[in-house]
Amino acid sequence: MATRKPAPRRPAASARRTPPTARPGAAPRRPVREAPPAGRLVLGDVPVLARVSGALLLLAGLIGAVAVFPTYLVVGGRELSLATGPVDVLVALVTPLVAIAVGAGLALGRVPRFGLAYAAVAGALAVGRLFIELYQGTTSTARPGVEVLAGDRVLTGSVQTATGWTLGLVALGLTVLAAVLALLAWGRTVMEDAGELDPGRPVLAGAAVLVGVGAVLCLALPAADVPDQLVTDPTTGLVTVVTEEGPRALLERPGLALLGGLLLAGAVLLCAVVAPSLRPRLAAVGGLLAVAVAVLQAGLSGLRDARHSADLDWTLPGVGLLLLGLAALALTALAWRWQPRERELRADPRRVEDDDDHGWPTGR
Repeated sequence: MATRKPAPRRPAASARRTPPTARPGAAPRRPVREAPPAGRLVLGDVPVLARVSGALLLLAGLIGAVAVFPTYLVVGGRELSLATGPVDVLVALVTPLVAIAVGAGLALGRVPRFGLAYAAVAGALAVGRLFIELYQGTTSTARPGVEVLAGDRVLTGSVQTATGWTLGLVALGLTVLAAVLALLAWGRTVMEDAGELDPGRPVLAGAAVLVGVGAVLCLALPAADVPDQLVTDPTTGLVTVVTEEGPRALLERPGLALLGGLLLAGAVLLCAVVAPSLRPRLAAVGGLLAVAVAVLQAGLSGLRDARHSADLDWTLPGVGLLLLGLAALALTALAWRWQPRERELRADPRRVEDDDDHGWPTGR
């Protein structure tokens, strides 16, 4: 009786197929991970450049806070100071205190892209202010005119710099340097989330653009101005409007001030457009916070000038700056507290590759 040989076993289909990574000459595929769960952050090592940027921002805030109290400028033999009362001090300390808080967190390596975004945007906005300060302290006497400095309406016939102006200039320079380092450290900093803000970014970007355009329009006019006087002729009873010379608008000043005004207006609009697109969500919060602080500071400064001097009235652009600053703060809070619906997160599943250098998903 003949024995029947068993049929040779055919390899399974999965065994016959050669995986793509096993093909000769093919590059190995990198492992793929799902994005982190909603509400969680993936953080890598914080580079040294990021910490140095935070330290410079912290130092700029400290120097800016100290610069509030000494004499700012001496105009026509009159000493001007930013700290003439408790309200003036609070208004002048808004930007330095925020810089101190954000810079300290970045120097410690906490939520680094939040601090980097704030430093980059704040530095971009500080470039224009730096040129304006240089004009006020050095070349404003070349073309004397009426200005509002430290809440006082003065004629820039003779201007001498003082300690407060020098410290303020140093603070602005450190802010710009911190922004440069923040831009260099941005690509080396690993920080990713699940993309919770992605469904709301278009609406947030549209609202931020409106805030930026409105802020530029308001900055083009003085936030506090001299009102027109009504003079009645005692003989004829005719009422005549007498226009008094008031402070110059942002784009009406010559030289370095004009360059600074153009840079400031362009930076406000550009940063308002770019900030909502920064990733992750906390980076967008940091960028929007820097825009909000700058616009709110301009609005509060106009209100301070109007309260400080009896010759000045708070103008409609000054009111607009204050309202737009509050609106920018509201957008910042919205981006920070954004809670998307669960189905929106499931509709756009994100997969991120592992980063070779850090072993963490980078979102690239």
